Amino acid sequence: MNLSEIGYRRVVVKLGTSVLTSGSLKLDRAHMVELARQMACLMKAGVEVVLCTSGAIAAGKEHLSYPKLPDTIASKQLLAAVGQSQLILAWSQLFSIYDLHVGQLLLTRADLHDRERYLNARDSLNALLNNGIIPIINENDAVATAEIKVGDNDNLSARAALLCDADLLILLTDQKGLFDADPRKNPDAKLITEVEKIDDSLRMLAGGAVSGLGTGGMATKLEAADIARRAGIEVVIASGHHKDVIQNVVCKKPVGTHFTALEHPLESRKQWILAGPKARGQVALDSGAITAVTEKGRSLLSKGITKVTGKFLRGDTIELIDTNGKVYAKGMSRYSSVDVDKIAGKHSDNIEEVLGYDYGDAVVHRNDMVVLSA
Repeated sequence: MNLSEIGYRRVVVKLGTSVLTSGSLKLDRAHMVELARQMACLMKAGVEVVLCTSGAIAAGKEHLSYPKLPDTIASKQLLAAVGQSQLILAWSQLFSIYDLHVGQLLLTRADLHDRERYLNARDSLNALLNNGIIPIINENDAVATAEIKVGDNDNLSARAALLCDADLLILLTDQKGLFDADPRKNPDAKLITEVEKIDDSLRMLAGGAVSGLGTGGMATKLEAADIARRAGIEVVIASGHHKDVIQNVVCKKPVGTHFTALEHPLESRKQWILAGPKARGQVALDSGAITAVTEKGRSLLSKGITKVTGKFLRGDTIELIDTNGKVYAKGMSRYSSVDVDKIAGKHSDNIEEVLGYDYGDAVVHRNDMVVLSA
């Protein structure tokens, strides 16, 4: 089959640690070379590939002969620092079999939060791809703190897909996909093959971050899928040990769970708002404001705000929630938390009177907002 005739131009492949280790304590290089072979076939056929790989800590433990270390952040950073070099070396050696070069990008949320650094990371990715080099992305665990971590490689891969304007995101794990029930407890559980909408009922199916076959561990994958599909990127969650899984997914064969991309993807600036900055605070809205924002395409005005949570500055990203804490939108605030607290519930015409100045009628303008649910 001629893969170049498939509709995908650029694909991000995310590999979980369970896929790379095959459930053992060390990297399964025999399986890694098979995955590298599939990705190399795509590259040779003209489909560009970005690899988002886990496994640095597992590689570090293996290289250091499984040392006994205290359970601290510093120990994990030590293992990541050692393991990153081993992981990139392994991938470099495996792809060299197919005459392909790799380039490493280590990212943190700080690289995605700042608009200029976000664009620089995008330029680096595109430069590698334009020269036939496979970018290998991982979170910079050796230096990242909780404040600047993306948090998981599922979400990191979705942000990488946005960065490089990919057509498809493949999340490979030790699970076959998303089920309608937990197959570990329900033998009649069925694989959900197609998802057109991610809602609360689907999130309930995802459950927590439990490893092993079933719905466990799907929560972060659903988050990643939601980010990617809003940017017009298709997503597939499948088993990393399914035969020829990468090629089958790219050839649109029925494998795993497929998430349909939105027909009207977000423009570049809103993609950055969704993928990059971490929310610094929240503002609760009354029912009228929620309707205006989610259904009528309006900006958020001060009159519809009932409560302010957290400390944020003008230009920071905040979440727009209801009184029960459900997040309806995310956007950049034109006012600080101190200012918003003062003007909450007041008409926009009174902003200058209350503050002594104003930055416009809207607290969050429609152009700086991403609606997440209606």
